[in-house]
Amino acid sequence: MSQRILVTGGAGFLGSHLCDHLVSEGHDVICLDNYFTGRKNNIEHLMDYKNFELMRHDITFPVFVEVDQIYNLACPASPVHYQYNAVKTIKTNVMGAVNCLGLAKRIKARILQASTSEVYGDPNEHPQKESYWGNVNPIGLRSCYDEGKRVAETLFFDYHRMNAVDIRVMRIFNTYGPRMHPHDGRVVSNFIMQALEGEDITIYGDGSQTRSFCYVSDLIDGMIRLMNQDELIGPVNIGNPGEFTIKELAEMVIGLTESNSALVFTAQPSDDPRQRKPDISLAQHKLDWEPAIDLDEGLRKTIAYFIELLDEQD
Repeated sequence: MSQRILVTGGAGFLGSHLCDHLVSEGHDVICLDNYFTGRKNNIEHLMDYKNFELMRHDITFPVFVEVDQIYNLACPASPVHYQYNAVKTIKTNVMGAVNCLGLAKRIKARILQASTSEVYGDPNEHPQKESYWGNVNPIGLRSCYDEGKRVAETLFFDYHRMNAVDIRVMRIFNTYGPRMHPHDGRVVSNFIMQALEGEDITIYGDGSQTRSFCYVSDLIDGMIRLMNQDELIGPVNIGNPGEFTIKELAEMVIGLTESNSALVFTAQPSDDPRQRKPDISLAQHKLDWEPAIDLDEGLRKTIAYFIELLDEQD
């Protein structure tokens, strides 16, 4: 059944892929973005669809629309962007959640919060289950994002308990794929751009820290499954449990791009987690979800996108 759906942060990396999927399913989609990190060219191909609408708006201010579902994805998600204006980042997380939840309460819409694995901080539990409370520095450089997302989760559950708002909360682990911003500072886009441009690949720390990388189409599938079932409100981890060191990722990118880039090691950023790997048992059991695309295949698709992007710039 066709629904009217609001996607905040809809012109961003994840948001634009979500809009693609929802529009293709015949839903009426309102894409809301203030273009702090979102880009119009991510969604310009949707502008001719009658069931797609674009709204320029900052979610730190209230929004008034009539919809059946709300996906709250509005927030810069890479350290370069969320540390650029830390106050704006935490406002987007907290005030954005309040405004979205207030809307959901008024119009009785189901609402999904795009939370993050960063709520686990530098984890003492490995892999990370949803029951783990995390190990987060509340006053560090990353806390505008980490703690902002944690407060947003608190707000979601308080609105659910006090006002019966129909919530869903997903914790997103590292996601990559086409439409990543080429200079957003995330490790996959950094490595691919450096390799394609013949630059040395910069690794923060000794490269032994681990991450798990989920391809964007798998992530969007998990997000939609969580939204459209009635048993689980969350939080639920959505990510790929395959675990790789940052050095292994760099070597894969060099191999797939056939680059001559050298590895250069530099100081590790403050509060950078040593390990990150999701336990996805809950998603597997309750959503019948698990990732289908492995890192090799996903990197090939992402590299092809960045090659096309660089060709367009020439």
